[in-house]
Amino acid sequence: MSLLAQSANKPGFFISFEGIDGAGKSTHIQAFADELALRFPNKEVVLTREPGGTELGEKLRDILLHHPMHLETEALLMFAARREHLATVIEPALQSGKIVISDRFTDASFAYQGGGRGLDLAKLYELEVWVQMRLQSNGVEQRYVLQPDLTFLFDLPSATAEARRSAARDPDKFEQLNTDFFEKVRQEYLRRAQDDAARFRIIDASQSREIIWKKLKEISLSI
Repeated sequence: MSLLAQSANKPGFFISFEGIDGAGKSTHIQAFADELALRFPNKEVVLTREPGGTELGEKLRDILLHHPMHLETEALLMFAARREHLATVIEPALQSGKIVISDRFTDASFAYQGGGRGLDLAKLYELEVWVQMRLQSNGVEQRYVLQPDLTFLFDLPSATAEARRSAARDPDKFEQLNTDFFEKVRQEYLRRAQDDAARFRIIDASQSREIIWKKLKEISLSI
C-alpha cells in the first residue's frame, strides 16, 4: 500500500524537508515538488516554508531570523507562525486533498530551539500538542497531533555544512552560529528521526546532487 493511501492527513498528504543550514535540502525541494506534480496531475502540490508561508508568517520570519530575543520568545513566535500557517495554508490544503511540501516544520523547532539553544524539550512538547492537536471523527472521535506523513532529513556533519554556509552572502542570525551549535541541532534532528522512524527518511547530504536526487525519486515512487 502506498504512503498516500496510508496518510494520517486524509485526503491530503503532508511532506516536510529538514536539516541543518548548509545541508542542501533547498536545492532539491522545488524539483521534488515538480516531480510529484507530474506523478499526481489531479492533485495540486502546495510548496511552502517555515517560519513563513503566510503574510503574517513572513513578517514573523524576518523578525525571528534577524532580531535578537529571549529564547522562549523565539520559540513562542515560531509556534505562533506555525499556528497561522496550519490554519490558513496547511490544514485547508490537506482537507481539500492537496499535497503539501513544507521547507521545515516542528522538527526544526526541536532541533534549533531545543537541541541548539537548549530550551527544555518539555516546553516544546507542550507547544507541539497545543498548536497541532486535532480532533478526527471517523465514527469515533480521536485526538491526534498533526505531523507530516513523510519527513526528509538531510543529514550532514556540521563542519561540512559550515563550509557550505560560508558561501552565504547575507547569513541570518542562525547561519552565523558556530559548528558546536549546529552539531547539537543535528543530534536533536537524529534523535527525532530515531523516535519516529516510520515518518523519517534520512538522506546522506554529503553525497552528490545526482545521487541525492536519485534517492529522492526512488522514495517518491512509494507515495
